Amino acid sequence: MPERLIRTDGSSAAAGHGDGPGADAGPRRTSGVPHSAKAGFTFMELLVVILVISILSTLVGIAVRHIPAEARKAAARENISRFKVALEMYNAEQGNFPTQEQGLSSLCRKPETPPIPNNYPEGGYLDSLDVPTDPWKSDYVYVVPGPEGKPYEIISYGRDGDEGGEGEDSDISSLDLGM
Repeated sequence: MPERLIRTDGSSAAAGHGDGPGADAGPRRTSGVPHSAKAGFTFMELLVVILVISILSTLVGIAVRHIPAEARKAAARENISRFKVALEMYNAEQGNFPTQEQGLSSLCRKPETPPIPNNYPEGGYLDSLDVPTDPWKSDYVYVVPGPEGKPYEIISYGRDGDEGGEGEDSDISSLDLGM
């Protein structure tokens, strides 16, 4: 069935047929709905899109929330590994590990308490003048001798700064990294 056009003079004609009076008068429409009502999105469609975006952003936020905690733990493990390498170099050159009293600062500056090293390197054993703190801004704990016959243990007590804990509060030890 051919589509009917409504002319401005009120008469109608089949689409594509320009015969009859006023055939070219006024705009032609292919349906009874004005063109401006067809354009754009409805309010409901916009609400659905906003809802979907909100749900997706929430899920992404939940998925990446644990990444900073894992990054801090990885940084603490990396620092402890650096301390271990520096302590092994200290032991190889000095014939002993720093005492607990000398602490990890002996890797940055020549110790002033016995046993005082004879040939301490000018720049120390770490690339900083101060011992770095853990990612939670607490000092690392240096224990000499370490447990189970180990010469030392280096510990970060995690976010809470207390021994024990789970998740981001869990302790990170040089013993857990192998020796």
